[in-house]
Amino acid sequence: MRIKYTISIVFFVALVIIEKENNIISRVSDKMTLKETPQTLLQQNGFSRIVLKDNVSFSSLSKMDSALTMRRLENYSKHQEVIPRGKKHILLLAATRTGSSFVGEFFNQQGDNMFFLFEPLWHVEKMLTLDTGGTNATASAKAFRDVLHQLLLCDFSFLESFIQPLPVDHITTTLFRRESSSSLCDEAVCSPFIKGVFERYHCRTRRCGPLNLTMASQSCLKKEHIAIKSVRVRQLDTLRPLTEDPRLDVRFIQLVRDPRAVLASRMVAFADMYKNWKQWATDGDETIDEDKVRKLKGNCDNIRMSAEVGLSQPPWLRQRYMLVRYEDIARFPMRKASEMFGFTGIPFTRKVRHWILRNTQASKEAGGIYSTQKKSSEQVEKWRFSLPFKIAQVVQDACGPTLKLFGYKFVNSEEMLTNKSISLIEDKVFNFS
Repeated sequence: MRIKYTISIVFFVALVIIEKENNIISRVSDKMTLKETPQTLLQQNGFSRIVLKDNVSFSSLSKMDSALTMRRLENYSKHQEVIPRGKKHILLLAATRTGSSFVGEFFNQQGDNMFFLFEPLWHVEKMLTLDTGGTNATASAKAFRDVLHQLLLCDFSFLESFIQPLPVDHITTTLFRRESSSSLCDEAVCSPFIKGVFERYHCRTRRCGPLNLTMASQSCLKKEHIAIKSVRVRQLDTLRPLTEDPRLDVRFIQLVRDPRAVLASRMVAFADMYKNWKQWATDGDETIDEDKVRKLKGNCDNIRMSAEVGLSQPPWLRQRYMLVRYEDIARFPMRKASEMFGFTGIPFTRKVRHWILRNTQASKEAGGIYSTQKKSSEQVEKWRFSLPFKIAQVVQDACGPTLKLFGYKFVNSEEMLTNKSISLIEDKVFNFS
């Protein structure tokens, strides 16, 4: 009897937490430590922004996870009748500087039958930032999973809890990179323009007012398919619950790239962060940042372990996982795009084909650091002529198993690194059926 009584109390408390302001994260155990500063503890519409610290207790995380699980179960019935049969749910997973924005455009350009979202987890990561600048891996993985789950069901309410400032009546002016999602700039989602209201990531295809997330949700429900692009999921197996929801037909596409090329791209895009690396590679006066080397190894290990899970085809991932190398897409864009759409079961439209042709044959002047418009075949191994050999060696030491798994050849000299006649990309087929 005591056990049953305890379970009933726990269940009742969980329901109260869920119902109160529909804001789970701000109501977790008071054991969580908050940053009590005006910048990090925001009181807007009764919402307290939580920035997790390193000493957050696992009991608190466990309570948060239990509450989120209850919410997912609660929402199963809420959306049961509105998710159309045959709807495909695509998650494009990658790391930064792997070409994910370019590949994401394949789905963004699909047309009226696709609802595409660009990096919605940016808001989640920003809120869960630690004092150290990173995130608590356990907390962020659970939050990422649950936000993605709700978004795939076209429910934006949980994401709203992470947007700052909080949306008012489900309207926001701060959704990250709204303009990168044609779905969020559709006529159906384009509210009347409001003069004097500034929206940082405003639509460029038409003059729209601030984003109404209720309208976005309604538009999403009417689309045949939904695709989300994210560079923030560290481990594929944390998303397993998505495959267990009978309303979702989830397909995971993991995009990978040579870690040496990724680092070379980051050294250009985030130059200030790698100043001492360049100095070290040039004259050895500076000490290489060991913390960055550890992070590099950790990133490579996460990517490799996710791929190993996917390629092993466990029952929950069977016919749901595809691995694709950026280098193969850059060299054979039409062929690889066709394979990706074939894998997802979504028609490969003429509009996407035209976009690919237009954006893989661009002149040198057309593209910038963040542009998707480049002559893709020339980008494949361009990094070899900008990355110092000493740094290439550091990456090879830190990411050796990852290079081997994905079929990237090691270099043992400066001459080999810059020899155009030697390709560093092995011909490799990754089975995903």
